[in-house]
Amino acid sequence: MNIIHKLGLDLGERSYPIYIGSDLLGQAELIRPHLHGSSALIVSNTSVAPLYLARVQQALEACDIRQDHLTLEDGEQFKTMASIESIIDLLLRQRHDRRCTVIALGGGVVGDVAGFAASIYQRGVNFIQMPTTLLSQVDSSVGGKTGVNHPLGKNMIGSFYQPQCVIADISSFATLPARELSAGLAEVIKYGLIYDAEFFTWLEQNMDGLMAGDTDLLAQAVLVSCQIKARVVEQDEREAGLRAILNLGHTFGHAIETVMGYGNWLHGEAVAAGMVMAIDLSIRQGWIEDSVRQRSIALLQRAALPVEPPAEISSEQFLDAMAVDKKAVDGKIKLVLLRKLGEAFVTGDYGHELLLQTLSA
Repeated sequence: MNIIHKLGLDLGERSYPIYIGSDLLGQAELIRPHLHGSSALIVSNTSVAPLYLARVQQALEACDIRQDHLTLEDGEQFKTMASIESIIDLLLRQRHDRRCTVIALGGGVVGDVAGFAASIYQRGVNFIQMPTTLLSQVDSSVGGKTGVNHPLGKNMIGSFYQPQCVIADISSFATLPARELSAGLAEVIKYGLIYDAEFFTWLEQNMDGLMAGDTDLLAQAVLVSCQIKARVVEQDEREAGLRAILNLGHTFGHAIETVMGYGNWLHGEAVAAGMVMAIDLSIRQGWIEDSVRQRSIALLQRAALPVEPPAEISSEQFLDAMAVDKKAVDGKIKLVLLRKLGEAFVTGDYGHELLLQTLSA
């Protein structure tokens, strides 16, 4: 078993480890300590299951666990209450009890959906994250956010529910489409922008290797990203304040996903364009230098990511979609903006006319 790194996310009785390494998915000794009962349901999707389901099944067999599996359709458009119902239907039909374990094997959609189902089945059952995409390893699998989309807004239905562990197998990147790798790099770049300027510089120095699939560099990127997210979540598990900085570019990005139709823009692609928009507004407010925008655009383009939103979305459509956001309070859209490279903050204290300029730029 090749564990490169083991991190801990300290949340008291809800604390759990994050394992980062290669060839981890089939390791019974890694998963065994985190199984509380005698049964498990593996939730995956049509892209991931043919590649990795058998490995996890073999590990559960070695742990003497009765198991079922459910394969969902792949895509953001299937992050719905219908998928939740299909998971709960199977759990009930197969008589999984309160000590069962729901295992999410896939990307961010699978993790969010399986985690939400685990959080509400019999008021909460055991849950393990096995993220197989770069985006899910550095972002959605860590921190306990679960949920589904609504036609009027992204991630508007869900819960905070921490897993027993996160098993991040970087070997899965070998089968990851190039577009999905780029989408994950958007969230990696985000951590440098909001929290760690030195990490941003490291990404500038190593982006070519990351895009080429260098496993050592990718493992380091996953490690640092998870370390940053763990530090933030430990201080603010339920997003009462600090944790919201993890949403740099997301209010703009979620609007893009909602207006364009879930799945047409990948989440990371929408976040990339959204981050440039947040940086643009920060510059218009006079808070950061234009050099931050230029460096950010250059890095995102090297990661094969979009740096502009779709031209067909009007300012009015943006504002309507952004108003349906979890950070909106009393009708005021709060945004994550930058004070400097490596320091983000959440504010509603920005000029509305400047926001309109950013939306129409």
